[in-house]
Amino acid sequence: MSPKSVIIRKICILLFISYGLVFVAPLGFRPLTIPDETRYGEIPREMLVSGDWVSPRLNSLKYFEKPVFGYWMNAVSMMAFGENAFALRIPSALSVLISAFMIFLLVRRFSPRAAAPVLAPAVFLTCPLVFVLGQINLLDNLLSMLLTGAMVCFFFAHMADSMGRKTLFLALAGVFCGLAFLTKGFLAFAVPVLAVTPFLIWEGRYKDLFKIPWIPITTACLTALPWALMIHFREGGFWNYFFWTEHIARFLDPVRGQHPKPFWYFIPVLVGGALPWVVQIPAALSTDFKDQTKNSLMRFAICWLCFPFLFFSFSSGKLIPYILPCVPPLAVIAGMGLSTYFETGKKRYFSIAALSLAVLTALMGLALIFFGLGLFDAVQIYNSGESYKWALGSSGAFLWTFMAIWSTRIKDYRKKLVVYATPVLIFLAIANGFLPNSVIARRTPGKLLTRNVSRVAPNAILISNDNLIRAVCWYYKRADVKILERPGELTYGLDHVDGDEPRFLTVASLKKLASENKGKRPVILILTKDHYDNYAKHLPPPVFTDITDNFVFAVY
Repeated sequence: MSPKSVIIRKICILLFISYGLVFVAPLGFRPLTIPDETRYGEIPREMLVSGDWVSPRLNSLKYFEKPVFGYWMNAVSMMAFGENAFALRIPSALSVLISAFMIFLLVRRFSPRAAAPVLAPAVFLTCPLVFVLGQINLLDNLLSMLLTGAMVCFFFAHMADSMGRKTLFLALAGVFCGLAFLTKGFLAFAVPVLAVTPFLIWEGRYKDLFKIPWIPITTACLTALPWALMIHFREGGFWNYFFWTEHIARFLDPVRGQHPKPFWYFIPVLVGGALPWVVQIPAALSTDFKDQTKNSLMRFAICWLCFPFLFFSFSSGKLIPYILPCVPPLAVIAGMGLSTYFETGKKRYFSIAALSLAVLTALMGLALIFFGLGLFDAVQIYNSGESYKWALGSSGAFLWTFMAIWSTRIKDYRKKLVVYATPVLIFLAIANGFLPNSVIARRTPGKLLTRNVSRVAPNAILISNDNLIRAVCWYYKRADVKILERPGELTYGLDHVDGDEPRFLTVASLKKLASENKGKRPVILILTKDHYDNYAKHLPPPVFTDITDNFVFAVY
């Protein structure tokens, strides 16, 4: 093994150990947030209780917005680690680490630059978008990992020197696509097609567009087919709802689709989410771009980034996690480009970008000081007694500023990159420590729910709505919560409810229910405070209330 290979190996080991300490270790300490984390915890919990691993249900109602593979992963994790925050988040965290490892394998095999195999996964792991979302129980992390696996396997097949290896890797790419389909649907096929088609045209291998798809299509179908048939025969309406409502309507119709955002929405998301590396893209591509794009991997990464990015931008529905599949190719481009840049002895563009980043982080630190001191009366982020938080945040920002400047003074480019990247990990590691209590409280009802668990008798009637119902089910281990006025994403389930017991309540029927059960069984209403304030004037006085700034627990 060459000295350079030994150094690369040691750096990789150190990178993953450090990342594990700041990324994986804290997973179980933060409270679960609504709506996503409690949703993606409750559905697999109900799978474990019912033994039904085919039909996803939330609050025992049919929930057909997603297929099942993500729920299966969370259910398996809960079987291993228990029903807790760590168990719900570890699949997302492992998805990030596996993605980084696949990027490492890809770049190590096909990049001519010695530093690129280390730098590309390091760029990926230190992108704030990846770091932050990887600590949250979301299906998008698993989806991004599976799509990365599909793309990596395709490129290995593309570069294979034997038909056997080509067939093997194409088959594996199809398996990854099939699992991605079982995670979030038809997006699993859109991203590879959008990236691979222009890449093969760029490579001049037009015939492969007609020759190679059949192997991955076959293995993808074989992977997804068993569950697809089971859900069809058990729930005849699944595919109609899942295909038309969850895909076509969401993509094309800003009225029927969810989370409408402008076309340019993902530009600032990707720029901010890929700091500090996105500012170095000009340096990465400054070294004879035409010569760099003669490398097939660089061509592939450019197509993998640009065409899916345009696809996500054209979609009417947008959320920050949706853009995660575009980060791995960005990391490959940055890793390969910067390796080329430094190994040819250049540094000017890097220094300009690092100094620009230093200005940005210094402004961030000053803003945190101003907010913490309450100098902006219109923006009150921190409460009294939280001064240590803005001090911690501003210290992290100023450390980032100092090390960005310091990186411009170092001659050895490997040390330069370590100094440039380290403050990102430090800043992100302390990020949970400087989040304002008010921000945390708006998304974490667990404290209110757990302190009132003794009031929830087995015969109690629980009532909530689309804002909190997932958390109520999760914390009280109940799947019979009645829904007040706002069904939200449970509308389909209510329209196809099993049994005759009414699950949907109006304010009038809630009032009647409370009157009929007075002195017999508790009727417990759990809502966000603004919803409760709207309904309370139409209801009798509760016998007990526990009210926070954001949530209400009321017993009638």
